[in-house]
Amino acid sequence: MITISAFADEIAKDLDTQIKVCRENGISCIDVRAIDGVNVSEFSAKSARDYAKQLNDATFTVPCIGSPIGKIRIDEPFEPHLDLLKRCCEIAHIFDAQYVRVFSFYGPEGGDIADYRSKVMDQIASMVEVASDAEIVLLMENEKGLYGEKPEAIKDIFQTIQSDNLKFLFDPANFVNVGVSPYDDAWQKGLAELTHYFHMKDWKYGRDSGVPVGEGDGQIEQILTDAKVRGFEGYMTLEPHLSYGGQFGGFTGPELFTKAADALKKLCEKVGLEYK
Repeated sequence: MITISAFADEIAKDLDTQIKVCRENGISCIDVRAIDGVNVSEFSAKSARDYAKQLNDATFTVPCIGSPIGKIRIDEPFEPHLDLLKRCCEIAHIFDAQYVRVFSFYGPEGGDIADYRSKVMDQIASMVEVASDAEIVLLMENEKGLYGEKPEAIKDIFQTIQSDNLKFLFDPANFVNVGVSPYDDAWQKGLAELTHYFHMKDWKYGRDSGVPVGEGDGQIEQILTDAKVRGFEGYMTLEPHLSYGGQFGGFTGPELFTKAADALKKLCEKVGLEYK
């Protein structure tokens, strides 16, 4: 059984509309990334408690918060960023979230992040230590321009840092954006065994916005077919980017969100993956 969640800030800024549209689509689970135009990492404790109560009163759960941790250059000051991760872990607990989504650093201006492998690993290890102390699991997402944008680098991270507090988050569209075939060159080349969580968006080569899952070059039907065989159970978070997608988020809108949700459900049904 999989649980469909959503980056509901793709629907609207306000939480009332996020909840309403998710409920209309049979979704009662939100990965909190932004509410009222404010990123979750910037929530005060009071606003986090207020939002958490609103979600709880609506019988919604929050498995993960969508932090921007790790989306900085490797030569930027790291200690303030580590402090921000500690705050994100505190906010995650307010939402009763088990996971915090993170990234693996950009290279310096004009530099190649691959040249900074040792520092990347040291900083990720420090992040994992913070998460372990906070009893939080970090979800490391593949994304363009970061150390972990391609399969070999992702495998390197998880071979180097082996911890129950660090898991891999598979985003098919982000692989398309770096010229990697998600099923042929990522899923089948060792990432299936690492995948703990999914972001569900699809992409066509050369576009600047997403398409409903199954309509792009993300090879999502093949991935979900094999996930079914492997007995995958866990979360698949809708992040459609059907209107636009950018470095720190995207937008879909209520009507297109319904289209995105329907496409994911239809594909799950086609491959025999039960969902809720």
